[in-house]
Amino acid sequence: MRRPRPWQRAVTGSGTAATGDPERGTLDKAAGENFPVAPFFLPRAWRTDLMAVYGFARLVDDIGDGDLAPGGADARLLGVSPEDAEDRVVLLDAFEADLRRVFDGTPHHPLLRRLQPTVRRCALTPEPFLGLIAANRQDQLVTRYETYDDLLAYCELSANPVGRLVLGVTGTETPERVRLSDAICTALQIVEHLQDVTEDLGRDRIYLPAQDMKRFHVQEADLATPSAGASVRALVAYEAERARDLLNEGAPLVGSVHGRLKLLLAGFVAGGRAAVRAIVAAEYDVLPGPPKPGKIQLLREVGVTLRGEG
Repeated sequence: MRRPRPWQRAVTGSGTAATGDPERGTLDKAAGENFPVAPFFLPRAWRTDLMAVYGFARLVDDIGDGDLAPGGADARLLGVSPEDAEDRVVLLDAFEADLRRVFDGTPHHPLLRRLQPTVRRCALTPEPFLGLIAANRQDQLVTRYETYDDLLAYCELSANPVGRLVLGVTGTETPERVRLSDAICTALQIVEHLQDVTEDLGRDRIYLPAQDMKRFHVQEADLATPSAGASVRALVAYEAERARDLLNEGAPLVGSVHGRLKLLLAGFVAGGRAAVRAIVAAEYDVLPGPPKPGKIQLLREVGVTLRGEG
């Protein structure tokens, strides 16, 4: 599933194959993220809890994208038979059943056992975790979105729970902060969809709303070309502006907190803004591969966001 974890763009493929340890293999992917999963400047307890949440999010993503390592270690831990191990819906159902044990029993999978102390310490509820599972289940059934509102409903499951979990882990959740966080996470999701048009099409998924494609006279075949034509570029520019507006809407979240959490959240907003600027710099041609911002641009955006500008 393409979704905007604040720790975006994990390396593809499973580390489990190399380590033989499902827990270690999944957590090792944190080193390949563009933005640190649990930056060194955060308190140790926050870093521990964020890594536990990351392990859950990474594994459910791997299940949904069919990226589990060969050998079926994760499937066996979830009680799924070898003959059913290739069925992603069966695996997601089993993972959800094990997740529920985090809240009322003892889960089987080591990543969920690692999550259980975090859930108890931070008084996290099942809903954000269930949302991420539901989004991956939806990816198995829905590969096109008719309207922008349909896409927003998907982001409510696939992206917004991540921000809510960060607020929950740091003990800073309020209704207004959740609203602002949702805007940021949805924006990051849309940006990642724009960066990954080609990759998603390879999975037979299109996250550009069909209604918008029609408006800009874009056919699915236009997304399979090596370079974007004028119509595709206009469509990408339109969606990028939507993402930028959402980032600006959510940016006051940064000013609502203090200390090291402020820097963490500024990094999330800045990462989205820098990615949008990279898309603009590529003249909205995202088909050759995801436009990526440089480190200098990212640091500049962090400064702008911390100052409340942008």
